[in-house]
Amino acid sequence: MTTIPAVENRAARAVTDGLEPKNVIFALCLVLGAAQDDMLTGLAWAAHATVFAAVIPMAYIKYGIRSGRWNDRHVGQRERRLHLILVIMGSVALAITAMVLLDAPAQMTALVVAMLATLGAILPVTVFWKISVHTSVSAGAVAILVIGVSPWWAAAFPLVAVIGWSRIALRDHTMGQVVVGAVLGALVAGGVFLALT
Repeated sequence: MTTIPAVENRAARAVTDGLEPKNVIFALCLVLGAAQDDMLTGLAWAAHATVFAAVIPMAYIKYGIRSGRWNDRHVGQRERRLHLILVIMGSVALAITAMVLLDAPAQMTALVVAMLATLGAILPVTVFWKISVHTSVSAGAVAILVIGVSPWWAAAFPLVAVIGWSRIALRDHTMGQVVVGAVLGALVAGGVFLALT
């Protein structure tokens, strides 16, 4: 077995932790919210989305770590991800319900529906394979920004590859798992967002 050099391991850990799904979701919501015609309203709905799609899931993950349900914030055990994904889906569904009832901007609602659709696509794969949530979320985020803000956001796609590299370097995923995650995220999140806007 080849040992990962310490410097590469630190770099991979920094990328994995710094560009983890919750941070990508925060950035995505902020950028899309700021791009709305009424920026303040967009940012308010961005805050709403991040509470249900990032803050509540992260709080639940921390609770799971403290109670011994899983070992780390990336929930490396595939089987235990199934439960977590269902909890996150419930939280995101609550966000969507409020957005529909309170007439949130179409793009912001489409963003959160795209998140739920991506989780729905990840869930059945996770039953038998550890698909990369990191690359699914990051590729989906870039696709949404390309569609919803500017085609220039396509320049951010190399970040998805860097995130994929970090997951492989840390031996959390295989090349196939990060590639399939990225493709699934871009197609599902981008496709749903495009269809709803």
